Amino acid sequence: MIDFQRYLLIASIAALSLMLLVEWQKFEPNTPVITSTNSSNSSTTAAPTTSNDSGDLPAIISSDDLTTIKANAGVSTKYITVETDVLDLKIDLHGGDIVYAGLPDYTMSLESNDPFVILEKNDTRNYIAQSGLIGSNATDTSEGRPQFAATNANYVLQDGSDTLNIDLHYQYSDAITIIKRFRLSRGEYLINVEYLVDNQSDAPFQASFFGQLKRGDSADPSVNDEGGMFAMKPFIGVAYATNEDLYNKTTFSKMQDKPVKASVNGGWIGVIQHYFVSAWVPPVDSVNELSTIVTKQGMNIARVTSAAVTIAPRSQGTISADFYTGPKDQYSLQEISPGLELTVDYGWLWWIAQPLFWLLTKIHSVLGNWGFSIIAVTILVKAAFFQLNQKAFTSMANMRKFQPKLAEIKERYADDRQKQSQAMMDLYKKEKINPLGGCLPMVVQMPVFISLYWVLMESIELRHAPFILWIHDLSAMDPYFVLPLIMGLSMFIQQRLNPAPPDPMQAKIMQWMPIVFTFFFLFFPAGLVLYWVVNNTLSIIQQYIITKRIEKSGLPSR
Repeated sequence: MIDFQRYLLIASIAALSLMLLVEWQKFEPNTPVITSTNSSNSSTTAAPTTSNDSGDLPAIISSDDLTTIKANAGVSTKYITVETDVLDLKIDLHGGDIVYAGLPDYTMSLESNDPFVILEKNDTRNYIAQSGLIGSNATDTSEGRPQFAATNANYVLQDGSDTLNIDLHYQYSDAITIIKRFRLSRGEYLINVEYLVDNQSDAPFQASFFGQLKRGDSADPSVNDEGGMFAMKPFIGVAYATNEDLYNKTTFSKMQDKPVKASVNGGWIGVIQHYFVSAWVPPVDSVNELSTIVTKQGMNIARVTSAAVTIAPRSQGTISADFYTGPKDQYSLQEISPGLELTVDYGWLWWIAQPLFWLLTKIHSVLGNWGFSIIAVTILVKAAFFQLNQKAFTSMANMRKFQPKLAEIKERYADDRQKQSQAMMDLYKKEKINPLGGCLPMVVQMPVFISLYWVLMESIELRHAPFILWIHDLSAMDPYFVLPLIMGLSMFIQQRLNPAPPDPMQAKIMQWMPIVFTFFFLFFPAGLVLYWVVNNTLSIIQQYIITKRIEKSGLPSR
């Protein structure tokens, strides 16, 4: 007969193993992309559009060697800069690509005031957003990209203005002029990219919009190396929506052997990293082609191509799509496109994590501090499991009360394990003790613990969120390990309130459990350890009261 303590030990180890397994499955290390010898054509081949017979998407060439060009107003520049209250952009006039995007509201680290950079092109990281027109009247071809001109070198969203338009001019032919317009709004990370075509020719103008994200295999800049081998290695890869599934994802390494190719009504495709996402969102009323490519140079491309648009002779028309680059704010993302909010990936326990996050945000709107909000959520979760815990602690108190009898049985039948187990079962049955009563509630509550882990890991709202005193970032580990040590002490105290295992080997293993858990918790987010400390403290109080009440009663509680 396996006694209660063994079940408790197995449940604790299983719960910890499950938690760590989920962590390592969720956060994958970056692995270099190995390109095949036949991938040289990948950079010039694209998914077909629904009404485009003219050929392939253009090769994306580098603009590093281009000379500066003269803008309409006589400004000699290669790039233009754009500033709003939430975005700092740099746009390359060769092709009209966004080659830099900084987020002023998010710093690189707690120690730095520099804005977090999500898009950039330099020796360290190559991650840019490109767009253009392909098809019968392509502006972007395998021979090259259009050279745009702008009236200003710098654009700033002025106080009192809610929108900012950046117009890049291109003379397609004597009779056709094109403006590539970037429309930005105050407080928004969503950018509308629109081609305004003035077709004064005698023939129709037909083209398809393509937008793509081009990224190398550099590490995620939002993740530090704290924790050594236990440091978090977030998922970096491509995510996209199809007609069958609003959220799919694939790593860059998997794209090499299994590229994405899908036709979707509306949809979106983007590159996700820890806390931030960039995504192209084509028109919802268009049939769009999603595809991925790994080029010979090892660049990972996520691309969307919209259906061809025809603009009649001597008329004007537009071809457009939206581009998002910014934080994974799920409530904002769900307004942009269905499934885009799922880039805040809470894993397979999302159905628990989502309500927890909702509850956290509601409490935070009142308290204004994420640490106190976590404490409040812990109290509410504890209240929800109050009756279950009551039964569990009562069962453990009863077990503690009958420890002398259990020890006597083990001594009496020390040489006969079968009789020993039978005698224990008879005692459990006579005194109506459930040896699993204290174990099952822990197993039931573990999904809440794991779900909160993902909420703290994935929610941008918790990034760099301070608590009090030395805790300046609840999403990072405690810099002085105070909370993990308090957690270990609380676990030790809680263990002392539990019945001691009759088996000496089990007793030694159980004594090591607080130390083992403390070691793992050293590298967990401070917010998660805070949850566990508060949970343990409340459990100790409840368990102490029940144990004292039963010990004074003289009879086991039913």
